Amino acid sequence: MWKKRTKQAASIIVAVVAVGAAVIVWFWRDRPSLDDINWPEPPIASATLPDSVTSTWLGVTTLLFDDSETQILIDGFITRPSLADHVLKRQVDNDMAMINFALDEYRMRRLAAIIPVHSHFDHAMDVGAIANRTSASILGSASTVEIARGAGVPEDQTMLVVENHPYEFGEFTVTLFRSRHAPIGWRGSVPLPGSIDEPLTPPKPVSAWREGGSYTVVVAHPTGTTIVQGSAGFATESLRNVSADVVMLGVGGLESLGREYAEQYWQQLVTATGAHSVFPIHFDDFTKPFGEVVPGPKVLGNIATTAMWLEDFRERWDNEVQLFMPEFGRPVAIYAQPLPEG
Repeated sequence: MWKKRTKQAASIIVAVVAVGAAVIVWFWRDRPSLDDINWPEPPIASATLPDSVTSTWLGVTTLLFDDSETQILIDGFITRPSLADHVLKRQVDNDMAMINFALDEYRMRRLAAIIPVHSHFDHAMDVGAIANRTSASILGSASTVEIARGAGVPEDQTMLVVENHPYEFGEFTVTLFRSRHAPIGWRGSVPLPGSIDEPLTPPKPVSAWREGGSYTVVVAHPTGTTIVQGSAGFATESLRNVSADVVMLGVGGLESLGREYAEQYWQQLVTATGAHSVFPIHFDDFTKPFGEVVPGPKVLGNIATTAMWLEDFRERWDNEVQLFMPEFGRPVAIYAQPLPEG
């Protein structure tokens, strides 16, 4: 009798685990389609737009700004740890081959600065490897500096950021303002909080890359100004008196925070700054290979729902703002005034 009950209990446990796994797989595969977001194409850089500043989206929140003389890279995430790496807590290293490919493919030959919005792996994992291959300066938090040290970047090639202080790179002026990470962790917490307090030398599990403080990055140029908000968090009043033409709006997990929060986020980053164009970023699955753009699972934040919210916010607060979806690897002339819709 005891053996029979043991077998029955084991069978029930196996069945429950199997059903649970099936449910998890279903939720993970249930994803929105970007084809359902019917927004106009942004002004693509071309010979008809000479001397324009371009921004090239390289997935998640990695953005390459270029004015034909100087390049600025916001974040540096080319290595893409897989879902299995995350789940199994495997140690991961920089994908040097892919980093070399990206630097060549996107012609990062005039890179002056690499500036992570914070120090999580999906923003700062490759900043040291990129700096070592380009001689670009790394500007960021104390945690970002430890990532650079772990990669062997020379000390004179790193800069510990002073908040609200303008840094000049060619004709670009970059200023970092204190912000907050989106509270998308358990019960409104920040994922992987804390700081990196010693040189971080890969291979390490992705959990080694701690937040280290978050920033709003303002990239100004004589032709226009862009705000990069890598995480869907905000610090009230931190951007007081900051105006912009373009907002690169991090929307990772935004839908999960609710419509009211999302509307306050829009008002802080778009309405208050007077931007004319908004590009959502950080909506793609960062466990996919570099160059493969797949929306994240609905359960983690539905980009289709978020897009509808943004349309509603635009109609209510800023009806002249244009909404654009970025296209991976395609340079956009971000300060070319878009034509009105309709």
